[in-house]
Amino acid sequence: MRIAVVTGAGSGIGRSVALELARAGQDTAAGSAVRPKWAVALAGRRNESLEETAALIRDVRPDADVLCVPTDVTDPDAVAALFATVRERYGRLDLLFNNAGTFGPGGIRFEDMPFSAWRKVVDTNLNGAFLCAQAAFRQMKDQVPQGGRIINNGSVSAHAPRPNSAPYTATKHALTGLTKSLSLDGRPYSIACGQIDIGNAATEMTGAMQSGVLQANGELAPEPVMDAADVARTVRHMAELPLEANVQFVTVMATNMPFIGRG
Repeated sequence: MRIAVVTGAGSGIGRSVALELARAGQDTAAGSAVRPKWAVALAGRRNESLEETAALIRDVRPDADVLCVPTDVTDPDAVAALFATVRERYGRLDLLFNNAGTFGPGGIRFEDMPFSAWRKVVDTNLNGAFLCAQAAFRQMKDQVPQGGRIINNGSVSAHAPRPNSAPYTATKHALTGLTKSLSLDGRPYSIACGQIDIGNAATEMTGAMQSGVLQANGELAPEPVMDAADVARTVRHMAELPLEANVQFVTVMATNMPFIGRG
């Protein structure tokens, strides 16, 4: 049994990844490799949303080992409590999917952006990712056998911004730096770190994409989206690699979204 922590697990990408991990270890076709089973600790702000995810997981795999831990990733004490709970229950940690994040306020020009809005996005997307990664890193370093994997949820905004997205874009660029640093600092301890950059997965956060979003030329235009399950399958592939191999960066995006050539 492998142990995973998924942050932002109450909805969207986090929920899809938790469900995908839950499918692992089920009976496979004759002659195919047996995948490892995962126990999944679900972290997020609202317990009711986590319980909804847990119920969906048990629908897929009735014997699933699921733990709901309400957590505010911007709070160092809450993050410490999350990983202490996981350590107490399971004794080790094999995967952190560092997924919790927010777009922040939409439609606000850079010159009008309140500092409070900037700080909320930074606290969630960057400081929260740091706190969770640090707690996971410490546990993976100290456990026997040593090692584990951290997968950071980046964005295509880590490569190219949308209009009026300075807080979100800045944090996703910073997350790329965190990913690279963790990859280097984790080498002596068999801790692998990679990043998945996602473009237009169909979730609650991207609901406006199909009705029309602001483009670089100032026009509003609808954009294609993809199933979040396609992202989840990629995360699962990254997670199930042996620690001797790592997907450092991968981009999964709606094929026809205006990203390549954007701007």
